[in-house]
Amino acid sequence: MRRFKAHLLALVLVLTAWPAVAAENLDSFDRKVKTWAEQCREEMVSQFDLLLTSGRLSVPQLFDTFYIPIPGTDPQKFHTQYDQVSDGVLQPIIDNCLERDKRLVFFIAVDRNGYLPTHNTRYSQPLTGNLAEDAKWNRTKRIFNDRTGLAAARNLEPYLLQRYSRDTGEVMSDLSIPIFIQKRHWGAVRVGYRQK
Repeated sequence: MRRFKAHLLALVLVLTAWPAVAAENLDSFDRKVKTWAEQCREEMVSQFDLLLTSGRLSVPQLFDTFYIPIPGTDPQKFHTQYDQVSDGVLQPIIDNCLERDKRLVFFIAVDRNGYLPTHNTRYSQPLTGNLAEDAKWNRTKRIFNDRTGLAAARNLEPYLLQRYSRDTGEVMSDLSIPIFIQKRHWGAVRVGYRQK
């Protein structure tokens, strides 16, 4: 029984510590990605603040979690009260950030439930009806509530670095930092990248 408890404790420690990587384990590229994510977050928060002060969005709209299914989409996509506004405001920011290095795969913002209102242009291609193509090239307006996605979206620490296999089969690094708007946790900036 004592041996079983020791193995169980070791398993619990592994499972609870799995997603995060300590700061001293960040390599030079991880640190660079973290800096870019922080810069991107500042631009996003500034744009959200402008939308709120101009009256184009209200705080309840920006924190909307009533996800309205978009008919005929598989995987299911959703609209919110703010996603179409964010398409015009956030997409130029995240596209610009994505161009900083060829190892970057995506640069996005998700809400605290993993909802992705606006993806990079390269992953917001028109739906074709081909499920495999659409899953790869039209990834916007989905809820990424898998273990990695929720850990990133709900993390409140200065950053979270995860290594995982993506649903496309790629092995990825995912660095995320939280986004706070008017002192409320909205979600996170997520950056997916390859090490080499």
